[in-house]
Amino acid sequence: MSARPALKPQVPPPLPYGRQWIEEDDVAAVVAALRSDMIAHGPRVTGFEQAFAAAVGAREAVACASGTAALHLALASLDVGPGDVCVVPAITFLSTATAARFCGAEVAFADVDPETGLMTPETLEAALAKAGRAKAVLPVHLGGRLCDMEGIADVAARAGALVVEDASHAVGGVDAAGAPVGACARSAAATFSFHPVKTLAAGEGGMVALNDPERAGRMRRLRNHGVTHDPALMVEAGSLDDAGARNPWAYEQVELGFNYRMNELEAALGLSQLGKLSRFVARRRVLADLYLCALSPLAPLVRPVPLGQGAPGLHLFQVLIDFEAAGVSRAEVMRRLAAEGIATQVHYIPLYRQPYFKDRYGEMRLAGAEAFYARVLALPLFPAMADSDVERVGAALARVLG
Repeated sequence: MSARPALKPQVPPPLPYGRQWIEEDDVAAVVAALRSDMIAHGPRVTGFEQAFAAAVGAREAVACASGTAALHLALASLDVGPGDVCVVPAITFLSTATAARFCGAEVAFADVDPETGLMTPETLEAALAKAGRAKAVLPVHLGGRLCDMEGIADVAARAGALVVEDASHAVGGVDAAGAPVGACARSAAATFSFHPVKTLAAGEGGMVALNDPERAGRMRRLRNHGVTHDPALMVEAGSLDDAGARNPWAYEQVELGFNYRMNELEAALGLSQLGKLSRFVARRRVLADLYLCALSPLAPLVRPVPLGQGAPGLHLFQVLIDFEAAGVSRAEVMRRLAAEGIATQVHYIPLYRQPYFKDRYGEMRLAGAEAFYARVLALPLFPAMADSDVERVGAALARVLG
């Protein structure tokens, strides 16, 4: 009697730190857009803007090519330019600061709370005192956790600075007063990203939420090369007929703009995903609660970053790890977890360490940003995760840390 072949051990599927959740109705929406007469700027983009504005409680929403484009458009619409200063937190993605540089403005880095990675009213005040002045302040809702917008807006107002929220991580969040992120009660605008690992995926794409229809109109021109088709804004004689109506071929570039348009395919996917926002946010919160339980035996070596005020729409689940006490480096922890099929990530390297900003502003270290950066690690978080995946991550992290 021949021996049975040995069964191969089952290898669990890999867990990325983030992943889009695309369902059949999302695919159908994109296919319908592909089969439509317009696949560039058309009715789906307008529909996505209107639905998004309603979802976040804003009067207006302007769709564009990316979260970076959204930040650039928001600052450009506020006339941020050469000679101005924008204050950004030291812990954020490159876009928050590079959008200011796209406008020709300089960047001043604010320190962050070492436990949350967030700009605070106190760190903003210190940055403003050092910078001397600022045209705009860009608080970042890191990982979806909400900044103290009331305190930040108060400090900014006293300094005569405008506030633009970088809410790329925070769609679906609600503040302590019950207002959705994007309602812009204490800011001139809030910007969002639809990158695949974000809560809402559109392949790429971004959105600016605001409550000023005139500035929204300007942003729509800026995203399309600064071009208008509005007869009221046209000045060239050949653009209008004798009755003052626009000639069918006429358009005018009224200011220098960009090619930041969102296409119909992205809008179709974004609109389909928007209908599931509450489900996605709720699932992420359930997973976060499971993490809190799964990681509690690892305290104080591993501590979840506090979720803070309100009901955040979480993009990331970040933990603070005392790597020195564990006797293992972060790089080694990440490599060992990757060997078990578990991807992790670091959000973010302090911006002032980046060669571009170091060359421009010199060597610096901010205590809160350094303390947060030294310990932070993002664990897998996406709605398609099973409850058991959280247990798997917790058990693997325990093994890796010994």
